[in-house]
Amino acid sequence: VSKMPGDNWQKMANLRVFYAWQYAHPGKKLLFMGGEIAQWLEWNDNAQLDWALLDIDSHKGIKQLITDLNHLYRNEPALHHWDFTQDGFQWIDCHDSDQSALSLMRKSENSQDSIICLLNFTPIMRENYRIGVPEATSYHEVLNTDSAFYSGSNCGNLGNITVEDTPWSGFEHSINLTLPPLGALFLKGTFE
Repeated sequence: VSKMPGDNWQKMANLRVFYAWQYAHPGKKLLFMGGEIAQWLEWNDNAQLDWALLDIDSHKGIKQLITDLNHLYRNEPALHHWDFTQDGFQWIDCHDSDQSALSLMRKSENSQDSIICLLNFTPIMRENYRIGVPEATSYHEVLNTDSAFYSGSNCGNLGNITVEDTPWSGFEHSINLTLPPLGALFLKGTFE
């Protein structure tokens, strides 16, 4: 975590969004020893992990995030089913360099299992951020790296995010939401 830019809050937030990007990206996941507790120093084979860090809320938050990302990865087929084919991944918007944001969709055989991943790589909250989405009645957050559960600032979208019939980025529908600063959102559709 010491190699991340910014103050301590930004370092931890950067690490949380980095881990979310890793889990949103196709392929198997690998963390080096101590990464799950956000050690300040690199792992040293002549010393034990710095377990005392778990007495600090921000480090407990990283550990909880890794636990929840592993749970999400294991239980959401879209995050692992088609890990090694192009069928399991679709960019929604990879061109928003002005706001340093990315949005993508992970997919599996059942389109209703799709997970939308949004990543904001700046310390600026993005309100009224619009992305195109496939048809659903609404979306809800299944993971927000800026949640207070992970020692974040708790910025996000409470409840359901209503799908609008506004075409956007090649999709017939879109949603308007808040992107947390240095944060990632994982969204899942609600179908009736």
